[in-house]
Amino acid sequence: MYYAMLKAAGAITDEELLGFRTFGSRLEGHPTPRIPPTDVATGSLGQGLPVGVGLALAGKRLDRLPYRVWVLCGDSELAEGSIWEAFQHAGWAGLDNLTLIVDVNRLGQTRETMLGWDVETHAARARAFGWHAVTLDGHRLDAIEDALTTATGTTGAPTALFARTLKGRGVADVEDQPDKHGKPLRHPEQAIAELGGERSLTVSVRTPDRESEPHRFPTTGVILPTWEVGAQVATRLAYGQALAALGGMRGNVVALDGEVSNSTYSELFAKAHPERYFEMFIAEQQMIAAAVGMQARGWTPYASTFGAFLSRAYDFVRMAAVSRANLRLCGSHAGVSIGEDGPSQMALEDIAMFRAVHGSTVLHPSDANQTARLVAAMATQPGISYLRTLRGKTTVRTPAYEDVHIGGSRLVHASEHDDITIVACGSTVDEAVKAADLLRGERINARVLDCYSIKPIDHPALHTAALMTRGIVTVEDHWPEGGLGDAVLAALATHPRRPPVHKLAVTDMPVSGTPAELVHAAGIDGDAIARAAHYLLDTADTATART
Repeated sequence: MYYAMLKAAGAITDEELLGFRTFGSRLEGHPTPRIPPTDVATGSLGQGLPVGVGLALAGKRLDRLPYRVWVLCGDSELAEGSIWEAFQHAGWAGLDNLTLIVDVNRLGQTRETMLGWDVETHAARARAFGWHAVTLDGHRLDAIEDALTTATGTTGAPTALFARTLKGRGVADVEDQPDKHGKPLRHPEQAIAELGGERSLTVSVRTPDRESEPHRFPTTGVILPTWEVGAQVATRLAYGQALAALGGMRGNVVALDGEVSNSTYSELFAKAHPERYFEMFIAEQQMIAAAVGMQARGWTPYASTFGAFLSRAYDFVRMAAVSRANLRLCGSHAGVSIGEDGPSQMALEDIAMFRAVHGSTVLHPSDANQTARLVAAMATQPGISYLRTLRGKTTVRTPAYEDVHIGGSRLVHASEHDDITIVACGSTVDEAVKAADLLRGERINARVLDCYSIKPIDHPALHTAALMTRGIVTVEDHWPEGGLGDAVLAALATHPRRPPVHKLAVTDMPVSGTPAELVHAAGIDGDAIARAAHYLLDTADTATART
């Protein structure tokens, strides 16, 4: 239907329309931004209305323009929980610039929907969330026109139109019949005749009003915060302070949070720039969708919550990549080092999760100065960027003047004759330094590489380490699958002189305890790293003796 509308409006030709779903065509099975004016991709149900909420929020609070957001969805889609996150937020926010049109045709892909044609129950549910709801016959043009007029005249609340329709109306082969979804017609010529024969319809689309420009927020003379080497600072606090400063430097930066802003420290942005802060409550899918909608309007969103809870919104992140969206996400409380809160709060899958997203960037700074520089770098980074931050404090080792960039790393310890390389990130950098000190006492030189950029990873630094040392130990506060260790192995996969690599990671389900107890129990503390280094060197010596 969407492609047919584009054809009628003159946006595509007959020839392109006939290439629908063929290799190389812009008209894919579901629309993507490859075909203008599509801003976000469709196809994964339950995302259109949440993204529409983000666009409506941008219109009211950021652009401050009188445009209206229209969302069309099917009744089967209303089974998605994300739809009700959107209903709830839109009603609470009073988004009277948002109209939802629901095609209530009662048929899903395999069977009848839960409510069938019960449009009154649909409407009652919408009203319970603070919406103005209208029911109508979706085949009567006068009823449709009246409903749309009502929507544009409603103030103080979003509007939902529930239109009762027959699926496939007018074509006897499929009209109101189950199990016909997505299947080709048995008699296409007959269907064309039933619909009135071949026609070439065109519509004249009104040019949008371009006289009003989107609102722009002023900037100030603030600069990124810095910290003295040796200070003890949590990277989550550095994130909040750097984000607040960046908001003063760039008027297009906005922040969203999932009702944990006093833990992620995005509350510092909220205090500094309240007009550009959006509380999304405990609704992570709606938070990511709103950010997608805002970036489609040219804003630069940063969205934050506990790293573990971003897994709830993973499909929205995946679809944001399909949409070619530019998002900046921050997940705090990473790994077992958060301590007593227990495994439900510990992000242990997040590095793997975000590494798997097409075109993504994955960052895990070990100290405050790295964090601030990377927060700023994310503002202009295309695609999906993920910053992993820590609950506890870490030692600031990076001087404020030192270069920190996406794709880089930091050599913490090195000598002309290193025996082993320890590759760490985040909280495990402190543990790697402890291990290097232990090994030095045993006359073993350890090179310590802080891989604060996991994707893209610093290939030259890793290749140099592979050439100059006899083994590599990777250590991470994350499950072994898909994390730092796998990123290092991937970077060295084709290296002609790759030394043995030993991965240290969290392998058993953690419990509650102090950070030190949990890091020790997981086998990722300084003592465990030193033991792994001994194992690699002993193995290398044995292999040399045999040859």
